[in-house]
Amino acid sequence: MRTRLRLLALLSLLAPAIGGCASQQHGTIEPAQIQLSEVAPPGTLFPLRVYDPLETFNRGVYTFNAGFDRYVFLPVVQAYEFVTPVFVQNRISDFFNNITEFRNFTNSVLQLKPDQAGRAFLRFVVNVMFGFGGLYDIASAKGIDPQPEDFGETLGHWGAGPGPYLVIPILGPSNLRDGTGLAADALAFYYALPVEVTSSVAYYALMYGLRPIDARHQLAFRYYGTGSPFEYDLVRFFYTEKRQLDIER
Repeated sequence: MRTRLRLLALLSLLAPAIGGCASQQHGTIEPAQIQLSEVAPPGTLFPLRVYDPLETFNRGVYTFNAGFDRYVFLPVVQAYEFVTPVFVQNRISDFFNNITEFRNFTNSVLQLKPDQAGRAFLRFVVNVMFGFGGLYDIASAKGIDPQPEDFGETLGHWGAGPGPYLVIPILGPSNLRDGTGLAADALAFYYALPVEVTSSVAYYALMYGLRPIDARHQLAFRYYGTGSPFEYDLVRFFYTEKRQLDIER
């Protein structure tokens, strides 16, 4: 926890400082539009540097994601928030959050973490039995907090490195290991359900319609929110650091 707080403090200090440096050398610059190497002599070592051989491609996807988020995703989320009562929004969030306990359980088992596996199983059962099918997060109210785990963390737990940094269209920052883990988790959940469920229209409406909207609704991040021209580098660095902390916990 202390390490996470130090990282957040560092971000709050670096963003205005780096942004100020760039503005002095380049005048007014749009956020996330320049690279660190453009404002320093060749050979300078940057503490924010992350292995990113696909940087040109990733920056293009980052720009696409920012535009998609601003002109498509967020307007849909705002419309959802406008027409849906807060109480209903909370029930939807609790329901989808409870579904992720399947991922938490399976990956805790794969990492040989019986305590976390038991916690995930208990949270799911308690919320389903006493929370009207998972619409209420009763487990958290009883002090049984979630312990997120995913297949990217499982791969890292057993020694797999992150590989090159990767920005996934719409989904955002990742890397080769975590992108593989994301696909594996999605497939595991899909094939764990009966065919009658996964072939239904309701399933697709929930998982590919309402769930992404709810996920974005719960996420406070806004593209270009730092105001720094180095936002891409900051996001890349702190995503990488956070994932390492997730694996080490």
